[in-house]
Amino acid sequence: MPSRSGADGTPPWRHAWPAHLPATLDYPDVPAWWLLQRNLERFSERSALCIIDHESGTETRNITYRELWRSVQALAGGLRELGIGQGGHVALALGNCAELVMGYHAAWLLGATVVPINPALTEGEATSLLADAEADILLATYARAEVADKVAANLGIQLVLADESEAAPQAGALTLAELLAFSGEEITPCPLDPAEDVAVLLYTGGTTGQPKGAMLSHRNIVANTMQFAEWYAFETGAETCIGALPMFHSGGMSGALNVPLYAGATILLFQHFRPGVIARTVEHYGATRLFGVPTMFIALLNDETAQAADYSSLRACRTSAAPLPASVKAAFDELVGREVLIEGYGLTETSPLTHANPPHRAKPGSIGIPLRDTDAKIVDPDTGTDLMAGEAGELVIRGPQVMKAYWKRPEETAVAMAGGWFHTGDIALMDAEGYFTIVDRKKDLINSAGYKVWPREVEEVIYAHPAVQLAAVTGQPDDYWGEVVKAFVVLKESHRGLVAEGDIITFCKQRMVGYKVPRAVEFREELPLSATGKMFRRLLKE
Repeated sequence: MPSRSGADGTPPWRHAWPAHLPATLDYPDVPAWWLLQRNLERFSERSALCIIDHESGTETRNITYRELWRSVQALAGGLRELGIGQGGHVALALGNCAELVMGYHAAWLLGATVVPINPALTEGEATSLLADAEADILLATYARAEVADKVAANLGIQLVLADESEAAPQAGALTLAELLAFSGEEITPCPLDPAEDVAVLLYTGGTTGQPKGAMLSHRNIVANTMQFAEWYAFETGAETCIGALPMFHSGGMSGALNVPLYAGATILLFQHFRPGVIARTVEHYGATRLFGVPTMFIALLNDETAQAADYSSLRACRTSAAPLPASVKAAFDELVGREVLIEGYGLTETSPLTHANPPHRAKPGSIGIPLRDTDAKIVDPDTGTDLMAGEAGELVIRGPQVMKAYWKRPEETAVAMAGGWFHTGDIALMDAEGYFTIVDRKKDLINSAGYKVWPREVEEVIYAHPAVQLAAVTGQPDDYWGEVVKAFVVLKESHRGLVAEGDIITFCKQRMVGYKVPRAVEFREELPLSATGKMFRRLLKE
């Protein structure tokens, strides 16, 4: 009998589904901007975004749902004047800010696709991604104006600096204020096919180590938002959510932005995570949701101010992106005074959430069970044969949140979607009750605090160092980050004894975003290679 079916053909996890959920959810045939627009009639004067200074905890700006929607319309008008329309690609290199939220929805109103990227990427990294995405315009922050200007020049596209600064913009750049000056009242939303039109192009690592864009449709986004909100029993118009996860990342875009807006919540928006400030904000505003990754909760547990805060207002809080240690869950639940920390699982290609622990029946160490309207099973990674409960194999998934395809990569799409299931590349097992547990990775992906790092990408940078002969990169377990990058290097004979660990690390820092930079470099006389020259990373990791 296949591991995912009972005697009557129903999945074993059916008994664990939250009681408040219907047998299936009714997903409206609407574009992604509906997630915001749907709340205007009931909650127009409710605070949508409350901007909090991450250093002081001071509230610096408050934007109602009505004000946010008007700004979205105005920005859509400005983007339209620049030629952005249906099928256009709007790149957002912004951290958590109101302008990022506006950028998502303004682009969607015009029928354009959003391409969010990490604003900390280097010129080379950002240029490579946005060239692949065929971006038509770039919205970036003043803090990164010099890099953004070079990226825009490399691509021959318009740069818009999207936050406030007293500094003069780069020559040729526009400001967001200039775009917001256009009237958006006459904007007519572009007719869309939610199942086919792409809302977001999110980049993730590929089998070759090269980033590839996951094409998420409007239906993908809307469906997963509803799955997420209903699973965690969001109370419409009565939630206050901490928005500290980066919203250019799939987990933050979903859990910290889309789900709260769908529920008419107030988002307490942070540019950066500071545990003491976050804790005081939860207490001051009576925040009901604190979604994050394990490292955030570890930081809260180890911060003196955070340890003393009152978390009694919190309801079920999701953590995902990296495995949640059972000890961390137990300690945070004890700090709050009841169980609130609920682990889930998702991927960029699945919008992202596919599994979550039922809030009333969470199993420490498990990613939980599939969401409503989501199916999952464990298969033999070599043959594709369904495996029995308790047998480890590759986790495959299907559901309304699974992406359309990889952008311009039909071969990789065919492999990933073989047989109509999305192949995650993660090795997992399912127990008799239908709870899934991730046990290993099929690929060499490094997961550092939820950020994905591909060894080849780091190795190529290291190889550019004139002293390096051979290099290999692996993930090293870390109590805080989950994993950190470690490099193994063989120096050219002429450079041995002349190059130190810090030299390699500094070289990488100048060429890559911080989480990709090796935390440790081990020099060796040789590295384990097969007869064909293939690197045995497994031996290095062991």
